[in-house]
Amino acid sequence: MFDFEEKSIEPCIVMSLIIKVTVLFFLLFNGYFTFASDPDPLRDFCILNTDSETHSSCKNSSAATVEDFVVSGIKKSTGKFDETGLSSIPVNVNVFPGLNTLGMSLVRADFDVGGVNVPHFHPRATEVAFVLEGKIYSGFVDTQNRIFAKVIEKGEVMVFPRGLVHFQMNIGDKPATILGSFNSQNPGLQRIPVAVFGSGIKEELLEKAFGLSSKEIAKLTKRFAPHE
Repeated sequence: MFDFEEKSIEPCIVMSLIIKVTVLFFLLFNGYFTFASDPDPLRDFCILNTDSETHSSCKNSSAATVEDFVVSGIKKSTGKFDETGLSSIPVNVNVFPGLNTLGMSLVRADFDVGGVNVPHFHPRATEVAFVLEGKIYSGFVDTQNRIFAKVIEKGEVMVFPRGLVHFQMNIGDKPATILGSFNSQNPGLQRIPVAVFGSGIKEELLEKAFGLSSKEIAKLTKRFAPHE
């Protein structure tokens, strides 16, 4: 009698383990795709209603036209470079409502000779950078502080994994251009120098973190402070 009961309970244990493993697998599998990019859309398109104060609703699909799905503002450079020699034109959902719910966006980045895109990262997206013109020293740093960098030229592509610090510099003798693509309609952007020295972190902390004098820290915080 004892042997019968012992044998009859084993399938229950096995079934319980199978259920637990299945649930765990589902959670991990689903979690991977949940955090890999923006959620999948539930309709053909959802053009962001820019007339809405909250920008949370979709434009009536019956009022959609082909112009909602076309943007022409990146055909050429703005011609205006910042102090680092960079000129960028973002094409995210904020400027291109047709991207809403589609899980992607773009940026055109033009580099003056010697221009740089300072170390930065995108918290919500992986980036693929395609060189349209020029020679770009390009790379990223992983969480083990290993650097992956090389010179990429016209026609070549480099990927920057989501959330990792990356950078570019024009090392050619003429202007260069990169087209960046993201797997998020609004990838976000944090430039390291501004995030560290221009955000209002206490200077005493920065002195200890970087081993710099109070005078040096004050100079950096003044340089990267937000412009009014």
